[in-house]
Amino acid sequence: MERDHDRTLETLAVTEGETPFRRGSEAGDVTSPIHLASTFALPGLDADMSLEDIDPDAGEFVYSRLSNPTRHALEKRLAALEGGAHGMAFSSGTAAIFTTLLSSVEPGDHVVAFDDLYAGTKRMLDGVFAARLGVEVSYVDATDTANVEAATTDETAVVWMESPTNPKLDLCDIEAIAEIADAHDATFGVDNTFASPYFQQPLELGADVVAHSATKYLNGHSDAVCGAVVTDDDELAEEICFQQQVGTGDMLSPFDSYLTLRGLKTLPMRMRQHEANAMAIAEFLETREEVAAVYYPGLESHPDHDLACEQMDGFGGILSFELEGELEDATRFVEALEEFTLAVSVGGVESLIELPAKMTHEPLPREEREELGITDTLFRVSVGVEGVEDLLADLERGFEALDRQTVVADDD
Repeated sequence: MERDHDRTLETLAVTEGETPFRRGSEAGDVTSPIHLASTFALPGLDADMSLEDIDPDAGEFVYSRLSNPTRHALEKRLAALEGGAHGMAFSSGTAAIFTTLLSSVEPGDHVVAFDDLYAGTKRMLDGVFAARLGVEVSYVDATDTANVEAATTDETAVVWMESPTNPKLDLCDIEAIAEIADAHDATFGVDNTFASPYFQQPLELGADVVAHSATKYLNGHSDAVCGAVVTDDDELAEEICFQQQVGTGDMLSPFDSYLTLRGLKTLPMRMRQHEANAMAIAEFLETREEVAAVYYPGLESHPDHDLACEQMDGFGGILSFELEGELEDATRFVEALEEFTLAVSVGGVESLIELPAKMTHEPLPREEREELGITDTLFRVSVGVEGVEDLLADLERGFEALDRQTVVADDD
């Protein structure tokens, strides 16, 4: 997997951002130390010095809200993996998206967004930007690029997309939408959480800024909550940095930065195993009569499969499927599982399963969920890196629980 630089993504994931520590630190650390200091000693009082002159790349640090050596190492790696010039690490994915939007809109502006956005992002747009900041938000089915084009006007300040989406794994044509946003001088942002930079590079496809819930695949071990933003736009990066450091003071802690740096070292290997397991499970689920539908971009049956093949380097480790039956059937199925843990979130090495209608997307009104195809029996699965035979056997347990209930019902 080659990128537009002289090192592969696999190498960048292991070493980028930590070279100064490996070659220049007093102790010769091969990984970044956890710099817990809140403030840093200055060499002297320079009348011409200002905070804008401080250069973390040169090892200059003043105060950890502004920059911290451990976080700076992570931010260098995040930028390199997404192929961008500027990387910023936040205390959560929500904080990353909020700060990016805050840096891109003013009261009275217009935002065009995918109607299948993560429920938390939609609540943010509606409850903060629309209700409190006077920003108009239009949601469109972005699987059809014509809908995005029709909604975007010269008053549109931001076009905000996810691809693939949560939880139906819908895709949008990033390159085509980038052209629309550019024609209207709008900032085009893509939430790349589900694909990860290993499988998709939105900046190369024309996006202005990329955001992640780094809690997921970037960290990969379900032990840190964090967010990331990467951009090539110098002006936008300056505004996001100001809002992060001064406007909201929302940055990632040194310890969580260390955990995410550590997790990124195995990102390529993890993503390959996530995808292999997810494909096997998706193909298995398609054979089951108890399953009404399977949503995974790697399947030829997925409506966006051809687009996924064009703009992604792989199909990821997340899938959704819908059981035949009612909520009671979904409950019986999931409670019979032993390897899949019932929990929200995705992207960790362990396999997780959740019911969006009752968990992540429960805050959305039922009518809105139904319009998005989120039924009471739709499961979202974050496929881990365990042995795929064990995962398939666990799903068999769930189906056997359904079959036993069917037999009981027939006897009655």
